[in-house]
Amino acid sequence: MMRMALILAMLAPPVLAQPVMSAEEFDRYTQGKTLFYGFDGTAYGVERYMSGRRVIWSFLDGECKEGVWYEQAGQICFVYEDRFDPQCWVFRDTGRGLVAQFEGDPTQTELYEAEEIGEEMLCYGPDVGV
Repeated sequence: MMRMALILAMLAPPVLAQPVMSAEEFDRYTQGKTLFYGFDGTAYGVERYMSGRRVIWSFLDGECKEGVWYEQAGQICFVYEDRFDPQCWVFRDTGRGLVAQFEGDPTQTELYEAEEIGEEMLCYGPDVGV
């Protein structure tokens, strides 16, 4: 995890001069991949992109949420099993990875894709009681 934090800290936030990705471009770029995202130089989360626009998200705490994504008004929107209000982002391919801006608003959260870090996405099973 320390290695990931160092890599994220070294990445400069990319310039947003790149065009917004369409749903087709986003699907081509992400399908079959597991991408780690950073925010302000620290690890933020990880998402696995599967066929049929299905995803699994984790805040790197071992708790994973299944969801789906779709395109709406030029944004990529995610709906997860525990949250039905869509979380919409504008994605750009900077050539060094993706940059995601929440609702396309420059004053909102901006995430950036970490380079390949050799870490795995961990998803622990559901809490089990006695």
